[in-house]
Amino acid sequence: MNKNQSLPWDHPRFRSWIAVARACQLMQQSLTRSLADFDIKPPHLDILVNLYRFEGISQQELARKLLVGRSNMSMLLPQMEKRGLIERRGDARDKRVLRLYLTTEGRRLTEAAMAIQTDLIERTLSDEPIEQCMATADSMERIITVLLKDLSNDDD
Repeated sequence: MNKNQSLPWDHPRFRSWIAVARACQLMQQSLTRSLADFDIKPPHLDILVNLYRFEGISQQELARKLLVGRSNMSMLLPQMEKRGLIERRGDARDKRVLRLYLTTEGRRLTEAAMAIQTDLIERTLSDEPIEQCMATADSMERIITVLLKDLSNDDD
């Protein structure tokens, strides 16, 4: 590479992307540590929170929301069902569709884990002005839109 060519890390957008990726990875590590007493990991919490918000969601809808394949769902859901955190019920109209629900224990654990996650987010971002948090969220949502569009174009 000659002296006139800049390296990727010399570009502000690259630096921004790396910072976001590192922050995400460190947040996941902190969350994993914080959830250890519950014997769940962030992917389990993602499932639980989505079932808390969207009770009765189908497995397929859940996989789409979490941007994971059905194979990931088929590994995690039986573990969570065995622990008594979730239950799968057949759809009243379409017997091929399974709907997901939190059990009483699943709801209790989800609420406790969400409190821990919220506290971690608050501690981490407490020095950031709300306007900056909203600007970052807007920026990330634009990136998500671009990446989802690219993925859907690849599927065509």
